[in-house]
Amino acid sequence: MSKNTIPVAEYAVIGGSGTFAINFPEDLGAEDVHVERDDLAFTTPFGESPKFKLFRCGEKKVLTCKMHGWRSGYSRGDASKQLFWVLRQAGVKKIIADGGVGSINHLLKPRDILIPSDYLDFSMRRDTGLGGPFLLTMRQAVCPSISRVLFETANRMYSKGRVFDRGIYAVTDGRHFESPAEIQMFSRLGADIVGQSMCPEVYLAREIGACYARIDIVVNYAEGVVKDWEHAELAEIFYGEAKKIASMVMEALRRLNTDQSCGCSELRHQTLLRN
Repeated sequence: MSKNTIPVAEYAVIGGSGTFAINFPEDLGAEDVHVERDDLAFTTPFGESPKFKLFRCGEKKVLTCKMHGWRSGYSRGDASKQLFWVLRQAGVKKIIADGGVGSINHLLKPRDILIPSDYLDFSMRRDTGLGGPFLLTMRQAVCPSISRVLFETANRMYSKGRVFDRGIYAVTDGRHFESPAEIQMFSRLGADIVGQSMCPEVYLAREIGACYARIDIVVNYAEGVVKDWEHAELAEIFYGEAKKIASMVMEALRRLNTDQSCGCSELRHQTLLRN
């Protein structure tokens, strides 16, 4: 396969801090999962892409990439554009992402799982589109079909914490954690969790006409919430729960199909603006 031959795949898994600690999907040892290609990188209009892995889950072809494509030498915005440009060229229709988040809602505890239903974008990553002629509608921020499958799967498989089927994800830039005053502001605006990856991914998924949803595990209390977070507990969750999160992602993937009657692909329209 040449450097710029992107394989056809209708599904993608964007690995984040929820599954970063394992070698996905090999470490799951699933009999119906077979890696076909590894270390795939492609030339994109936005620079060299992150490395992808192509695997089969049953009859499904899946592209996966670690840590949202973020890596040294590239901004997070550029990494996102490289990642989604490849997914568009591959023909991806269904995307699952994972992550680790901080709890803003004081009722959420470390090890709880949340399937975000909406977002507040406080990142400074702007102009992260792929250049398509689209006006994007974000009234249905994530795919209800994938979200439902993720919730049902996690609710059945997970026993270390509670599972919630909705919540608001506040997106910040990092890499630092937020200040207590910022967290108080996010709380007053209705956010439940805080992290760094949901945006611009929701915009880029909408631009390429793909369905997108995510599963996030609470790894710490946000600053000023309940108690100061402890690095040891964060590390314990980060490393100890990765295989379980990955197993839930894989089981959800098995249940998906390419049907887009959810309407996600219809929430982009030709722009009214002309140069």
